[in-house]
Amino acid sequence: MSVHHLMLFVHVSSVVVWIGGMAFAYFCLRPAAVALPPPQRLTLWAGVLSRFFQQVWIVIVLILASGFSMLFETGYARAPLPWNLMQGTGIVMVAVFVSIWAGPWRALQISVAAEDWARGAKALNRIRQRVAFNLALGALTIAIATLGQAWR
Repeated sequence: MSVHHLMLFVHVSSVVVWIGGMAFAYFCLRPAAVALPPPQRLTLWAGVLSRFFQQVWIVIVLILASGFSMLFETGYARAPLPWNLMQGTGIVMVAVFVSIWAGPWRALQISVAAEDWARGAKALNRIRQRVAFNLALGALTIAIATLGQAWR
């Protein structure tokens, strides 16, 4: 096994955690949580997102480290175009996550602690919108990774 294969495993596994977590939250947890009253729903989301966001920070580091490792090994000049496109979409995804972390996630935590359910619902909706965008961008990134060479 080469370092490249190890980095590819780390990269793909980390992407699965991030994209899979967003897909689960958006398509499974969200529809089920809608039936809960606001105090329970927002408290649930605050707990789930707290754990998930800790994982996202870890996988972001792993994705960037493994991706840049493989890119540096190959060299920017020889890297296939899809790799550069993945780098671009990945950096946008990180920026969107940081915007969630610094903005509506903080507002959700404060709102739940203060039992301000109306403000918490607004913050959760902003998180939902950004997660939907990141999930779509993640799907595009996976398409680029798997189908990119076929578009040549």
